[in-house]
Amino acid sequence: MLESILVTFSIGAVSGVALSYASKLFYVYEDPLIAKVEGLLAGANCGGCGFAGCSAAAEAIVNDKAPANACILIDEENIREIAAITGAHAGPPEPPSSYNNCSGGKRATDRFIYSGIWSCTAAAALYGGNRDCAIGCLGFGDCIRACRFNAIKMGGHGFPVVDYDKCVGCGACEASCPKTILEVKTLSQRLFHLSSAGDPLAPCSQGCPAEIDIPRYIDHIRNMRYEEALDTIREKNPMPLSCGRVCPHPCESLCRRGIADEPVSINQLKRFVADYEMNSGRRLPIACSPATGKRIAIIGGGPAGISCAYFLRRAGHHPEIFEAMPKLGGMLRYGIPEYRLPKKILDWEIQGILKLGIESHTNVRLGLDFDFCSLVAAGFDAVFFSVGAWKDYNLGIPGEELSGCMTGINFLSRVGGSKPPAIGKRAAVIGGGNTAIDCCRTLIRMGLDKVYLVYRRTRKEMPANEAEIVAAEHEGIEFVFLAAPNKIIADEEKQVAGLEYLAMELGKPDASGRHRPVPIEGSEQILAVDTVITAIGQSPLLSFRGRGNRLDDLNISRWNTFEVEPSTCQTNVPYIFAAGDAATGPALVVDAIGGGRKAARSIDLFLRGEEVNPQEDALLNKPIGESIFPSVPGVRPMGRIGLDEIDVTNRIQTFAEVDLTISERDALAESNRCLSCCRLCYNVDTH
Repeated sequence: MLESILVTFSIGAVSGVALSYASKLFYVYEDPLIAKVEGLLAGANCGGCGFAGCSAAAEAIVNDKAPANACILIDEENIREIAAITGAHAGPPEPPSSYNNCSGGKRATDRFIYSGIWSCTAAAALYGGNRDCAIGCLGFGDCIRACRFNAIKMGGHGFPVVDYDKCVGCGACEASCPKTILEVKTLSQRLFHLSSAGDPLAPCSQGCPAEIDIPRYIDHIRNMRYEEALDTIREKNPMPLSCGRVCPHPCESLCRRGIADEPVSINQLKRFVADYEMNSGRRLPIACSPATGKRIAIIGGGPAGISCAYFLRRAGHHPEIFEAMPKLGGMLRYGIPEYRLPKKILDWEIQGILKLGIESHTNVRLGLDFDFCSLVAAGFDAVFFSVGAWKDYNLGIPGEELSGCMTGINFLSRVGGSKPPAIGKRAAVIGGGNTAIDCCRTLIRMGLDKVYLVYRRTRKEMPANEAEIVAAEHEGIEFVFLAAPNKIIADEEKQVAGLEYLAMELGKPDASGRHRPVPIEGSEQILAVDTVITAIGQSPLLSFRGRGNRLDDLNISRWNTFEVEPSTCQTNVPYIFAAGDAATGPALVVDAIGGGRKAARSIDLFLRGEEVNPQEDALLNKPIGESIFPSVPGVRPMGRIGLDEIDVTNRIQTFAEVDLTISERDALAESNRCLSCCRLCYNVDTH
């Protein structure tokens, strides 16, 4: 008995010594900070932070491989405690959420029917799936089964619907989807995503320079969810009030209903929902990401500059706008007349954007009131140029120096700035674009007896918006086509007394595809006018260059615009970016807004220390060939709503807004004309 006890004791002693030695030999140190940090995490092991679980996330945070705010489920107090433990500084996280891009569902046509396969992954492995649409939802619900939080359900139309209140952005649904229909993105990622060739886009969205998800916001209107509609628009366009009034809606030219019927009145629906907020007496909240501390100088407070500042602010950065004019707005304020865009509406829209926390400085001109070096010295991390096309072209004919001659932008900006120039009783406006039309319609409202529009081609070749040309015709503007100004005639007091022009005929097409006007010898004619306004084109005013700083290194095109990489808006100086008229020359307001967002995406990459590369497969307003149809079976005419406007007799007596916002009844009726198109599928008319 004693021997057994002694043997057992000896074995135990030997084992103890061995284990003691082994513990020293194989000891693994565990940082106590990891346990403390893990105790402050959510414990859900959801994977939303990008790590396998909370233990792995805690280890990454302690080892500086993840920020203190990596966990998407904890509150700010826990984040502060984690930051205190690790000695880091962190604001609240930018939570990701799942987002469904496809609205095809049951209406998507099948190539064939699978028997016994009820998995999207399995179906996709066999010939890419049963749908005609190569990128559409297969509808078997792998994403629903993968979600641990019951945040996804199969909607009545046969595609997954996300419950954003339950979604934690863990990414399980995205990982389970073989077609990337469900994508988990942060706010910044959604804001900066450019439409790509792999997206399930309707043709109208492909044609929108701002890349708005048009079918989605029209569906919100159809269901009277106006706030959601406005949120959808503002994800890509911060200025729906202004765009709803001045945009020539290129999206409508690609509307599928327009193939068999009149296109949906997309722009009027956008204006309706934007006016809904303005007239509601309150501003809808706009979410912004946590502050990054990065500062960006925006040179120019027009639509491109305001758009860029808006998206950078929503991404958490700190943009400051520097504007040479007394107020922000650029050409929206000083180039578009009051009867098209009332200044009080523009003011309301800009004020809402600035309330996000964007600083602005007006009446300050680069190169005069401050210089470029001072911006760098002040700690700005990037600079964005959106200076606008304020420099008018001249005709180069005798008499342009006479009293009574002026340029289009100068004239409109003085009227828009409440300092209209002295005008006679008979005027000729030279040009065929929107600026020329705006000048004509403004002159009529100033009480002139006669206003001529002189254009060297025919009405068919005019680049102005068709609706504006028609409005000018209704208001009594007299068009003088195939006429090239030859000289401006003076009276004894060196005042304008007439415009001499040569009659033209159309010759062979030029580089633009339009027929070149050729003068007819001996065809001189004279218009008796006392005012001549030239509106034949503009270019950016870059007078701030040539002062011996980094701006002199910038590449400038022969059109006096910044040379940029078109898909990123980055110049040859890495921290300088440009978009809008400063990069493209005169273009649409919606083009400038889209350019501002594209530039903001690149600036965000630059500020985060990432490569400023073009987004893969970005469309950049090029249509997807397979989505453009020659016909749309199942669609019948339903009657587009008319344009409500002030009658001609009354409107030419005032600068009151001509076009009126549609009623809620008309908006609901028009939204029901939308076919809710996706890439290939659409709703047929069943009534």
